[in-house]
Amino acid sequence: MNATTEVFGDCAVVHAPQDLGREAAERLEAYLRSLEQIRVVLDMDDVEQIDSAGLTMLLDAQELLRGLGGDLKISSAGAVNRKILEITRLDRQLDVFESVIDAVKSYR
Repeated sequence: MNATTEVFGDCAVVHAPQDLGREAAERLEAYLRSLEQIRVVLDMDDVEQIDSAGLTMLLDAQELLRGLGGDLKISSAGAVNRKILEITRLDRQLDVFESVIDAVKSYR
């Protein structure tokens, strides 16, 4: 997977695909593992569908990056994705921001 990625200093902003089902989640996790940066913001603004595999991938990626001394932060301006994270209580385990800029700034 070649997700659109922008680098701001030592932070990578990865734009998630529209569908975060099992296959896409596996490809995205492999892509996150291949990044040089260990501070990652996952921009979920374009995500229209996410299933349990996608949600599990978020936690797995966070665990991986934290083990390397980094972290995974989520950016989502969309009310639906934020509600999904709230209902599943992942918003308590992941740092969720309304904008990419706020998520990137949180690393400083």
